[in-house]
Amino acid sequence: MPRRTATMLASTLMLIVLLCAGVFIPVPYAEMSPGPTVNTLGDHDGEPVLRIDGRKTYPTDGHLNMTTVRVTSADYRMNLVEAVYGWLAHDNKVVPHDTLYPDGKTEEQSTQENAEEFSQSQESAKVAALKELDVPVKSWVIVSTVVKDSPAEGRLHAGDVIKSVDGSAVREPADVAELVTRHKPGEDVVFTIVPAKEQAAAEKENRAPKRTEKVTITTRASDDAGDERAVVGIAAGTDHTFPFTIDIELADVGGPSAGLMFALGIYDKLTPGSLTGGKFVAGTGTIDDAGKVGPIGGIEMKTVGARAKGAEYFLTPADNCAAAAADTPEGLTLIKVDTIHDALGALEDLDSGDTADLPTCTAS
Repeated sequence: MPRRTATMLASTLMLIVLLCAGVFIPVPYAEMSPGPTVNTLGDHDGEPVLRIDGRKTYPTDGHLNMTTVRVTSADYRMNLVEAVYGWLAHDNKVVPHDTLYPDGKTEEQSTQENAEEFSQSQESAKVAALKELDVPVKSWVIVSTVVKDSPAEGRLHAGDVIKSVDGSAVREPADVAELVTRHKPGEDVVFTIVPAKEQAAAEKENRAPKRTEKVTITTRASDDAGDERAVVGIAAGTDHTFPFTIDIELADVGGPSAGLMFALGIYDKLTPGSLTGGKFVAGTGTIDDAGKVGPIGGIEMKTVGARAKGAEYFLTPADNCAAAAADTPEGLTLIKVDTIHDALGALEDLDSGDTADLPTCTAS
């Protein structure tokens, strides 16, 4: 066989081997890409995203769109060809698989965690919006979750209201951990609670709870390596009672990043006029009960998705500004926000047309 023909044949076979390897050999990466964007002021799948009953609402126009990111599933393993294509694609981002699913987290676990975060973000969005409107909201600290096989399992239950720990009043979720960790592992800690069923009955009957219980739990050392703090195996959270009904209906979405846009949508529906002045505004950001806006993941994909949908302005958490500004889609203005109050001020400027002093994001 002539040398040239043999060289070409060997090169062709090598190329085939490499292509097969690229297609069939999995790599430890996952992909993020722009997901759907939904107007919190409008409908989704034929139903209003925000439904408010028991309080006067006002017509709105324009857009206050929440944004999302699509990710590959926990069980899916990209091959090398897909990873290279993702790296080269402008609108996608390839990241280590463990970034999205740490510690071997399953798809089911990730979905459950995202659902819980989404639910909590809705509650915080309601609280932040109503506080901005000076509408009173009743709040209390509850047992949010109980760790399996922990000292608290069977003693405390999700939804129990924590009134005090060792006789010290509990006002914030952080108070619980602070009071428990005053103990050494193996010592007893006393919780004064309103049982979840009693709290639910009191809310239904619009009365104060009639009974409390004292629950004594023996602490143990934290499971975290090198951490000898005393724990009982619960996570504390906050529950609220609202003076009227606010329902947020949006299926197949998880995580906490829509909090800001839900809060703004609620505020817009409860106030005369239009926050946006008819403009197309999108955005993202977590929100807490005090109205503080926090950073999120996948900001680059969210700005791309928003612009593709038609957004002109994008409300951006201050801590995400540098990353978002490094590759801003053409025609999209990034507005930096740190609180719901900042966002409302920016929207007021947009409505009035006074955009010269908008706090825009800049690349670092």
